Amino acid sequence: MYRVRDDYRRSQAAIAALFCCLGFQYATWVSRIPALKTRLDLSEAQLGLLLMVCGAGAAISFPLVAVLTKRLGSRRLALLSALGLGVVLLALSVTPNYPVTLLIVCCDGIAVGCLNVAMNAQAAALEVKYRRTTMAKMHATFSAGSLFAALLASGVTSLSSALPSHFVTATALLALLVLGASGGLLTDDAPSAEPAVPVAEKKSRGLTLPTRVTIWMGLAMAFGTVTEGAMNDWSALYLKDVAGAAAHLAPLGIAVVSVMMVLARLFADGWRTKWGDDRIVRVGSALAGAGLTLALLVGGVVPALIGFACVGLGIAAVTPCVYVAAARQGSDALALVAAMGTTGLLAGPAVIGFIADGTGLAWGMGAVAASALLVSLCATRIRFPALAEA
Repeated sequence: MYRVRDDYRRSQAAIAALFCCLGFQYATWVSRIPALKTRLDLSEAQLGLLLMVCGAGAAISFPLVAVLTKRLGSRRLALLSALGLGVVLLALSVTPNYPVTLLIVCCDGIAVGCLNVAMNAQAAALEVKYRRTTMAKMHATFSAGSLFAALLASGVTSLSSALPSHFVTATALLALLVLGASGGLLTDDAPSAEPAVPVAEKKSRGLTLPTRVTIWMGLAMAFGTVTEGAMNDWSALYLKDVAGAAAHLAPLGIAVVSVMMVLARLFADGWRTKWGDDRIVRVGSALAGAGLTLALLVGGVVPALIGFACVGLGIAAVTPCVYVAAARQGSDALALVAAMGTTGLLAGPAVIGFIADGTGLAWGMGAVAASALLVSLCATRIRFPALAEA
């Protein structure tokens, strides 16, 4: 009994280290964007393209991830891609010019896509092997890694503004996390289940097309990440320009969403065990959409913050639950769903910006609320695996 518990805790900690790696690495280099901008003398347009290339690299990694997952397994793919993220940091610290930086950041996006799929496959396999929910806590660890990276960046830059010293330190910490994770990762992924919807896979010129249920999962993931990304990018501006908040209160929008998401993910695994993934996703996303809609209709700073809290609370468990469902469909489904999630995270805030530019930011935030409600609609077409099925 204690041996089983020890093995579970060891694997749980190892997989959590992977999630921490991803959040830590991404937040590390993003936190130094101003330094990169100054060093390379970039315009706003060039900086925007740099960020877009990173997201594009993650989005287009889908075919590569699907192949590598089958050939290497999620354990080896996770370790290699995590080490690759450290190499990216070292390369960024000495990048000589803008074209080389674009290439490095594109490679970063591909490594992010690989690690994203591999670590979620490991977490899903852990749930299957030990019949315990843990995915939401893993995603909370990702947020903790981002927070630690921000604190480290603040501390290091207070001593020296040089990128190499910061990124070498961060790479060393990444290497320690990878080393700590290597001994506890699962060697075999859980076997994939048959599609919940009995739709035969169609093939065209040797290409396996996704099943209908995989497409619904991808759409749920995309709409969920649109909601997350847009709240991070537009909540502060909404508070300032629409709700009339003072300048020092505007950042509270991001803070409220982030804190509620971390807290919800810490407790969400217990909710999943009690109520099931399907109810958590449907009710949670409906709460996010309805809470934000009501806040927009009422107007004002306090209602907005309450609505933002509803979004953080309701949308937090969507990504973990959909990842578990996708992993049960196999590596191809998991890779596609992860790519659609990345695309939503990349394209969503921009789409909201276009809507806001044409009709006003209140309508743009209304589109965010609609996106959350669409997650609930998509969830009705997904058969989420119960813990007993794992």
